[in-house]
Amino acid sequence: MHKHGHGPHAHGHGHGHEHVHEHCLKMARREDGTPWWTDFPEPRSVVAQVEPNEVLELLQGHELSESKSRDFLLVDARRADCTGGTVRGAMNLPAHSFYPTRRTLYGLCKQAGINKVIFYCGESKLPRDICSSLGRGPRCAAWMQDYVQEVRGDLESQVMIGGIRGWVQAYGGSMMDGYDEKVWQVRAGSV
Repeated sequence: MHKHGHGPHAHGHGHGHEHVHEHCLKMARREDGTPWWTDFPEPRSVVAQVEPNEVLELLQGHELSESKSRDFLLVDARRADCTGGTVRGAMNLPAHSFYPTRRTLYGLCKQAGINKVIFYCGESKLPRDICSSLGRGPRCAAWMQDYVQEVRGDLESQVMIGGIRGWVQAYGGSMMDGYDEKVWQVRAGSV
């Protein structure tokens, strides 16, 4: 696992936009040009990053276990670009409407025995040791961790490095729900 720090990209204050995938920037703005996240508090937490292979190991371990329940939850924070499939078992909770749902998600996780929530979005072109707060997955993960700390909970919030594009590049349609190869062929040509 990796931790991201408080560098020029840590809070998205006008720097680092050149590192963010163009589509993510487009998704990040409202019609009036202001960023969607300005309606919500800036995240304070530093969240752990997990490699896609760590997520794959969790999924494979669950499939091999006799238990029907999982102690982790995957959250896909994409909105309109949530096409081509999701990592197996992921819930789609778009970042744009996530902040007000933190309490509900936390309560559901506690009731279900989930102790780790792993967020991801599309992709950000950043150094592997830095997560941009412009990224929807990292922002949601930090917001969730903020809430956990506010209620003195023990749920761990993480972000998957590389997002869904990184997953597809590494594993193709393996361990995905709704995988559509045609969508990824088109996207591969636009990267």
